[in-house]
Amino acid sequence: PRVSKGDTFNWSVSPLLMRGLVHYYFPNWMNHRPNNLYPKQNRTPVIVRRPFWLPASNYYVLTAAVAIAFFFIVWGILHDVGEETPWITAGVGASIILGGAVIFRVALLRRARDRYKPIEPGLAQRYPGIPRDRRSRNKLTLEQNAAILGEIKQKSNAANVLGKFSAGHREVFELCSEYIERTESELASIGAGSPRFTALLKGRKTASDFHRYHMMQWAEVEARALTGEANNQINIDDRVRAANEALGVLEYALATYPAEQSLLESRELLREMAVSIKVSDLVERAERAAFKGDFREAVSLYRDALFYLGRDNVQTDDRRQAAVHINAEIDKIRLLESGE
Repeated sequence: PRVSKGDTFNWSVSPLLMRGLVHYYFPNWMNHRPNNLYPKQNRTPVIVRRPFWLPASNYYVLTAAVAIAFFFIVWGILHDVGEETPWITAGVGASIILGGAVIFRVALLRRARDRYKPIEPGLAQRYPGIPRDRRSRNKLTLEQNAAILGEIKQKSNAANVLGKFSAGHREVFELCSEYIERTESELASIGAGSPRFTALLKGRKTASDFHRYHMMQWAEVEARALTGEANNQINIDDRVRAANEALGVLEYALATYPAEQSLLESRELLREMAVSIKVSDLVERAERAAFKGDFREAVSLYRDALFYLGRDNVQTDDRRQAAVHINAEIDKIRLLESGE
């Protein structure tokens, strides 16, 4: 109904109208939500400028360029003035510039670090998912530790089944080396009360046992195969190469286990084998040269054989007997030469 001037409107009979007006003018009031949850879209964006930061390499290159320019400018000025040693003054000034630039940058870095320290705990609480360093992001969990140890045991069993193949043993001890290296860095960053500490210590002990066993197996298989190759080859160079490769295998294992008696004994045997191969070849060539009457060549080859016998300063009964035999042959050749 129309309401004329002076009439009194009865609000009690129009609750729907009141609700509609309130909802129209205050749409968020009915839901008890503040209006600041719906910001205006036409607000002026806030422009945040990144601070200027020069990388260390560029900073020092620029500093060096400035110091060099200062050196030559001061040198030229002092030279024109008549200074006797202008390069000394110029060099001192350039050195002061370089030193001051380094000190200035260190001071800036310390100031930035001091400003960051008070807010670091707050950032850690506000962003708990962000690790503080790279180590915490890649830390070795108990599940990963158990999985790696399980893989090592599985590959160890496979290598033992295929015991004649050295590649399997090498794969196991290389995997153990990687695990041991990783656990060492992990143990340096965790506390003694952490449950990972005991698990990693036990795992490192297990991996160390596997590492030693499979490295010994690998060295034995490889050295035996290369020794057999050295004995079966006809060419002297191939025989020496195979013997040296077998010796290199033992040296590689001794770099990790220098007190292993079996490796030391095998190394000595292989050394004697390599020397014996070379000396036998030289003696055989010397005998052929002597048979043909080329006494000078024969003596030269015999002397080369003596050199290989004493090159590594090792004295054995076999080497002494070989040296006595070679010297006797040299004496025979000299008697023949004197008789001619």
